[in-house]
Amino acid sequence: MADTMAHPLVHDPAPSQSSQPSPSNPQASAPASVSDNAARKSTHKHASSAAARKSSGDGYDIIDRNELAIVMSHFDIGIIEALDDFPRGSRRAPKVVLKSSEGRFLLKRRAKGREDHNKVAFCHDIQNALAAKQFPLPHLIATRDTHSSMLVHDGAVYELFEFIPGEPYNQALEGTFDAGRVLALYHKLLEDFETPFDTPKGSYHGADAVEKGFDRVLRHFAGRKEIAGICRFLLDSYRHARDSADDAGLKEWPDQIVHGDWHPGNMLFRQKKVIAVIDYDSARALPRVVDSANGALQFSILGGGDDVSKWPDYIDETRFKRFLRGYDEVNLLSEAELRATPWLMIEALIAEAVFPIAATGQFGKLEGAGFLNMVQRKIVWLQKNADRLVDLVKS
Repeated sequence: MADTMAHPLVHDPAPSQSSQPSPSNPQASAPASVSDNAARKSTHKHASSAAARKSSGDGYDIIDRNELAIVMSHFDIGIIEALDDFPRGSRRAPKVVLKSSEGRFLLKRRAKGREDHNKVAFCHDIQNALAAKQFPLPHLIATRDTHSSMLVHDGAVYELFEFIPGEPYNQALEGTFDAGRVLALYHKLLEDFETPFDTPKGSYHGADAVEKGFDRVLRHFAGRKEIAGICRFLLDSYRHARDSADDAGLKEWPDQIVHGDWHPGNMLFRQKKVIAVIDYDSARALPRVVDSANGALQFSILGGGDDVSKWPDYIDETRFKRFLRGYDEVNLLSEAELRATPWLMIEALIAEAVFPIAATGQFGKLEGAGFLNMVQRKIVWLQKNADRLVDLVKS
């Protein structure tokens, strides 16, 4: 999941239809298919050499120019006229923007640990299906000879996309509404989607990893009784929210392909409309409300500066309502799904906080203890206002 609490408010030419990229043949320089276990093991065996690339002064990995020349020789985008490093998103997934006689493109080298061919092919299968239905996203560009949507070179996986220039989310209500609408469109277009690739499941809902994460958090703050108390409260709240969502009917609702990481940083906007949705790595099969509830949280949560003690307890209720109204314009949520939404938001918020703090004792650059205290305040507010938030959307 994205580091959304650290950024809470916080790609032009279409590819030729005759060269639609295929996820079933990831190797541009080897004959193995995605389902070939030996090929996947080989990728991981050599990934260390690819991951040990150069880094820029600001800590972002970069694609060196010799590497770039070899990789781009597998694509046919015309004469390259200019290129620039594009330090956005994960620091371990370097990107380069290229301008050529055919337009502008974004080359990405996948981060170490995200090179599994089956997983990449699954994500590409979704993107190609959406592109065929005119969903707003950067189209994948196929390799010239094998028409593959990914290139494997020296143990690393590369992807080339059309580059769509856009603007970040500015909290406008029109953009919030459209983010909800586009998520519903995503769900509607993929409602009956089938793929030959293994489909991930799992989510922030009822996850054993969240409960185990609290044990690691406590080790970071051993002896601090106030943190132990906050962790007990958050764990109890997580379990109660899980049970409340299940009581609303979640276990009986069908799975379908969801995005899994619907937050403002994964969208590009123009004139208060979503023009592109990016990052499909968290896509999986879940009940759709797990996605919509997380989206409602991400587009309504309020943060602030480095002093998290000054962050408000409450969410932006207008944006919360507008996001779900946008969703309903395309794909109506049932009353039971709405009842589950605040409880899923609580689960999502707790899971979002626990994982990074369990790993490092911090949330990004923010001190972990203060961050947990802020999350506790927000959870208390959500618990007290759960029924009212549901009524707000229904009214």
